[in-house]
Amino acid sequence: MKSTMDHLYSTIHYWLVDHPTVSQFEWKQGQTWGASPLFLALTVLTYLALTFSLHRLHLPTLPATTLRLISAVHNLLLLLLSLVMAAGISLSTLSQMPDTRWIFCFPANHTPPRGPVFFWAHVFYFSKLLEFIDTLLIILSGSSRRLSFLHVYHHAVVVVMCYVWLSTSQSLLPVALVTNATVHVLMYAYYLLCAMGRRPRWKVLVTNCQIVQFVFSFAMSGVMLYYHFTGAGCSGIWGWCFNAAFNASLLALFVDFHFKNYAKRKKKVDDKNKQS
Repeated sequence: MKSTMDHLYSTIHYWLVDHPTVSQFEWKQGQTWGASPLFLALTVLTYLALTFSLHRLHLPTLPATTLRLISAVHNLLLLLLSLVMAAGISLSTLSQMPDTRWIFCFPANHTPPRGPVFFWAHVFYFSKLLEFIDTLLIILSGSSRRLSFLHVYHHAVVVVMCYVWLSTSQSLLPVALVTNATVHVLMYAYYLLCAMGRRPRWKVLVTNCQIVQFVFSFAMSGVMLYYHFTGAGCSGIWGWCFNAAFNASLLALFVDFHFKNYAKRKKKVDDKNKQS
């Protein structure tokens, strides 16, 4: 039994960490696919332009059965991808880090964006483009209420954040990737069940986990800043500033979403129960 588990672990470790494509990855500005400001700008602007245009065109909605099938396949793909990314970045971090401090603080000017951790950051970057399909499915469902500012803002700016992670060799990258990918496993599991006709009662758990994720990231940022100001500095500090501002805005938007969708609804139910 032990030898079987050891063999399984070795196989997984090879494909997620030691494979030459993973272990020898290097982000080269202007050479690696997606590693240019022009690609980033065109991607985000195209997403925003198509979202605005398709929403205004009032496209005919897809039949419910077809939409559920496409949504189920899409959510299953992102669920599995998120699971693989969470495992890949965890194993890669354990393999690539010289010490535990590295998890929080990449040494400034000594951390080129190469190796398995940055490979998975690159995969994560392109997974955000795949998530654009979320918006298309909302438009094709005819549910304009779900096409909120939070949804579009998050999908557009998170691509910029991922680009900044890679281009600046930003510290805290392993922590951000693991927590985000893990939360997305839960989120896409929920959406998959919804697409299959089962609406779980734990939707609030998904939103709460997203909020906890941002709070946790700020706590980890405190550790990184301590290392930065008490040592030789951490890599990608200006990228972290952008990341922190973005996370703060998302935290505010998710808390507002939570209040509007859960707190007010609970109050209405409580008021109704008091009157009955």
